[in-house]
Amino acid sequence: MSLRKVDLARETKETKVAIEFNPDVQDGIEIDSGVPFVNHLLEAMAFHGGFGLKIKASGDVDVDHHHIVEDIGLVFGSILHKITIDFGNIHRFGYSVIPMDEALSEVSIDVCGRPTLVFADNFPQSKIGDFDLCLVQEFFKALTNRAKIAVHAQIRYGENSHHMAESLFKALGKSLSQAYSKADDLQSTKGTLMK
Repeated sequence: MSLRKVDLARETKETKVAIEFNPDVQDGIEIDSGVPFVNHLLEAMAFHGGFGLKIKASGDVDVDHHHIVEDIGLVFGSILHKITIDFGNIHRFGYSVIPMDEALSEVSIDVCGRPTLVFADNFPQSKIGDFDLCLVQEFFKALTNRAKIAVHAQIRYGENSHHMAESLFKALGKSLSQAYSKADDLQSTKGTLMK
């Protein structure tokens, strides 16, 4: 079992989120967010990232999906930050370009201690079922801020919003896997990643 396995939980009046993450071994993927399309995206992210991910989330999805999506991003980002602080050197950078049929997405990551999100999408359909695709950016924003990383996420092109969102999350998974993999040396000329 990996020594870097981390679990965190967050509970508010709006949501309850518990996440277990193993960056080193794909020891199970179980996603239950209460939002089927979010489950699909996060399963794709974990599978193609090659890591273990278990998420149990519940909340006011009858109001809308915003709080669940944002809070999953906050908890997952907090886990990534904990890995950076507590478990030694990581490779720091991750980059992936992933196609899905006619869609192509790119994600670049720098684990640098300076939360920055550059996000570009051009979804031709604004919803997948009852899921508002504007919430994809809210997930990335929450993740970026809590993890204290720089993320450049771009859907370069596509015609089907489902394909576009899925390719973006697959690229995120690949990039996270690279950035958070163990490294022999500290990847910073400053002597620290988080200051």
